[in-house]
Parts: sequence; structure tokens; C-alpha cells
Amino acid sequence: MATAQVLPIQSGRVQQNVAQMRGANKNFGEVRALVNFDFNVRAGTLTALLGPNGAGKTTAIKLLLGLARPTTGQVSVFGADPAESATRTRVGAMLQVGRVPETLRVREHIDLFSSYYPNPLPITEVLSIAGLEDLRNRRFGDLSGGQKQRVLFALAICGNPDLLFLDEPTVGLDVEARHLLWQEIRNLLGRGKTVVLTTHYLEEADALADRVAVINKGSIIAEGTPAEIKSRTAGKKIRCVTQLSLDVIRKIKGVIDVKTDRETTVIQANDPESVLRGLLSLDLEVSGIEVTSAGLEDAFLALTREDA
Repeated sequence: MATAQVLPIQSGRVQQNVAQMRGANKNFGEVRALVNFDFNVRAGTLTALLGPNGAGKTTAIKLLLGLARPTTGQVSVFGADPAESATRTRVGAMLQVGRVPETLRVREHIDLFSSYYPNPLPITEVLSIAGLEDLRNRRFGDLSGGQKQRVLFALAICGNPDLLFLDEPTVGLDVEARHLLWQEIRNLLGRGKTVVLTTHYLEEADALADRVAVINKGSIIAEGTPAEIKSRTAGKKIRCVTQLSLDVIRKIKGVIDVKTDRETTVIQANDPESVLRGLLSLDLEVSGIEVTSAGLEDAFLALTREDA
């Protein structure tokens, strides 16, 4: 198994860690869900925890929420046990697990969840932030999937938490609703809140995160700003229409990887100029050439392949 280098974040600012995991291990029988897991959540920032299915993201979040205990190692939130009631009143969570009563109305859900916190937001503010003003009297069971997601977001923020966990918050939302939610998350950060985000939409992490941690097989394999993570994938992405086979393209100097995407060919290159010259010398009819920088998705795929 290849060992991936962990990238430290590089920043001139010294920020307090509001949550920490130190050497955390979590075993389920013989299955090791987390292995010597070190993770920091810095105050006033959004940290995106990314990884393939089964990598250990959900287990890490459960430990930080106090819903599970590490087999060994330390987990703290605001310097205390995450399971303590005083800690939990400062934390909000939007999770994909669990059930919400279908018969309660939206406003009733928010009233109920707000009662668990010492300093909740006014319900009118919560409804406005989540875009639920017109749905306040609708039963949860009568809502669409996207509307239910907005209710779950409202329940996560209604207690005015200092630390917010968002697990796949935009699943089921259309593009407009997704971008509106992104803006509300940015507004929360602007108010000094701290956010931990898990998402399979890597453009979402790229757009929102101050810091990204990539997890695979229970361990952090890379960590840093989105720009630092993307720098792990050298070179550019070339998209074009060509008659050349993938095997022929792979032999061109400077090609890292190549795949097809419908009628186009997508080439990862560390020397795009050399690759373009090679393409044109082999296929004079190559067309639709587009060269872009490697994105967070490219870096994520490269990192998890390295760690395979």
C-alpha cells in the first residue's frame, strides 16, 4: 500500500481548535473504522471532511458528537467531553441518519428543537435562513425531499450553535436551492460560527471550505487548504474530441491519466504543451480542445488511488 503524505495547512493566522481528535481508534469487532486518527477543527472556519464511502467519515463525526466513544485515543469539543450536556448545547448537527416525526408541522419541529438550547434563534429568523416561511404550517411528511433537507438544516441551526456539523446538507436540492444554502453557510461563518462539512459534491467543498481533510481507510491521508490539496495533482486537464484510442494517448509523453466522457476524451497531463503537440501530430482532426487546471475532484481521486 502506498503511503500518502499528509499536508499541513499553511496559514499565518493562529486559530483556536474548537474540536480535536488525538490518536483516536475506533474498532467494531475486527473492523478498524478509525486508525490513529488526528483531526483538528479550527474556530471560525469551515472544514470539509472528504472520503469515499466506508472511509470512516461518519464514525469520526459520531465521535465528535459524543454519539460513540473511541476504542482508544482522545476526543474533545470545546476542551471537554463531547457527550457532556454543556458541550452539546453549543453544537448543532444535520445528519443523514435518524428519523424525524412525519406528523409534526415545520414550526413545531423547530419549536421543539429550540427548546433544547439555552439561547436559540427566533423562529422567524430560522424560517427565513432555511427558506421555510411559506412551509411553516406544513407537516414534515408532506414535504418534498429537498424541502425536508431545508427543515433538517433549520433544526441544526435553530439552537444558535457555535459548532455546526453538516452531513451531505444539499442532497436532494436543485442548483438554485443548493447555492442559496451555500450562501447561508457563508453567512454563519461570517458570524463566527464553525462548520464541519461532509459532502460527495466536491465542488461544494471547493467553494466553501477553508480547510480540507481527505480520509481513506480510517486515516487522514491529506490535509490543507483546497488550493494545497489541489496542488497534489500536478498539471492540467485536457478535454478534446479525438479518434485516438486511450492506449495510444497513454503513450504520449506527459500523460498521467486518460478516460472518456461521452463523446469527449479527458486527459490528465503534467506537461500539457507536450501532450497537445503529441495529440496534433497523431490526429490532425482533433477538435474541441479545452485546457483547465486540475480541480479538487481530480486531487481527491489521485489521493485515494495512491492510498489504494
